[in-house]
Amino acid sequence: MRCLWFPLWQILAGLAGGEPLAIRAVAANLTSDNAQSYSPDNGNHSNPEGAGARILKALKPDVVLIQEFNTTMPTRQWVNATFGQDFHVAKEETKGIPNGVISRWPIAESGIWDDPQLDNREFFWARIALPGGKDLWAVSLHLHSKNASSRATQAEALMKALAGKLPKDALLIVGGDFNTRTTQEPCFKLMEKALVVPAKPPHDGMGNIFTNKPRNRPYDWVLASPVLDKMEVPVKLAGQEFEDGLVFDTRVFEPLEKVAPAQAGDSGLPQMQHMAVIRDFKVGE
Repeated sequence: MRCLWFPLWQILAGLAGGEPLAIRAVAANLTSDNAQSYSPDNGNHSNPEGAGARILKALKPDVVLIQEFNTTMPTRQWVNATFGQDFHVAKEETKGIPNGVISRWPIAESGIWDDPQLDNREFFWARIALPGGKDLWAVSLHLHSKNASSRATQAEALMKALAGKLPKDALLIVGGDFNTRTTQEPCFKLMEKALVVPAKPPHDGMGNIFTNKPRNRPYDWVLASPVLDKMEVPVKLAGQEFEDGLVFDTRVFEPLEKVAPAQAGDSGLPQMQHMAVIRDFKVGE
């Protein structure tokens, strides 16, 4: 694992309990081709399969909970092109549609927990070493699209895995494509054993919380443990402020020109089935 040099001010701030550390977390199932894979932005923004990369560049995340994490070039090369060489990446090894975590800070360890409903991906977790000695636990999920009962079974298995691995009062973020049809599905009640399901989920700035392409289902989520949820702050992007987080849809976000290189049609491309979900936190206050 390659070491990352931290600016001295970040280290001292974490040790001294000074300036809090800003963390932007993004849930991203943003493939837009038939192979369920990510391609790079080709430089002139005309590559349809590079839409996911453009959106992620525009949002400037610190931690990405990514699904369908196949790439048309080596993973490390794609991360370098999309985020930069200083970002860290870990993903599950599978022949299907893997989950993964991308982080601005080092990934100290990572692994999978068994998904009892699916055999082409698992629950993928990573322990991220934040400046100042704290850990952020991140879990990337891609739940079953079949039915609510399957998703409830998955949620129960996830809660058992978390209880057996994480320390008490851990900084935990769980996100990704939950494939949920409503905000009242049984899986959410089960997840409340370890996570806060927000009464006011992120929306697109006009009140729409739904994240699938037609914007009529709440597929994608970023959930936090109680201790981290209390550290949430509004998402600030392109001169705007979103108190509950943001569902980013290039078809409606304004002013889009301030979040280059995202293009107006990126969220509406064929096979682009999801919107990115963003939540911001400040740790260490």
